[in-house]
Amino acid sequence: MTMLTTLATHPGPWHDGGAPGYWPVFPIMFGLFWLAVIGTGFYLIRRRTAAHAASAAAASDPMAKAQSLLAERFARGEIDEDEYLMRQSTLRNGG
Repeated sequence: MTMLTTLATHPGPWHDGGAPGYWPVFPIMFGLFWLAVIGTGFYLIRRRTAAHAASAAAASDPMAKAQSLLAERFARGEIDEDEYLMRQSTLRNGG
């Protein structure tokens, strides 16, 4: 019982004015953690806006929309390979 009383009343190294030698590690790691969180958030937001801008540009381009529609019809099996290639060539040549 006296051991518990001794441990409970001992001030410890922080109260004597001496801090452990590794104390600067905690604020540095805390700062690096928040930098990583902010960097990841910035990356994800940037990636999302870039993808949105690319899809908006593709939607406004009639040639890209026509090629996308042609590829979808080929993928669904509505047109065969020969017709797909012929129409793709027509789209590329503009007439």
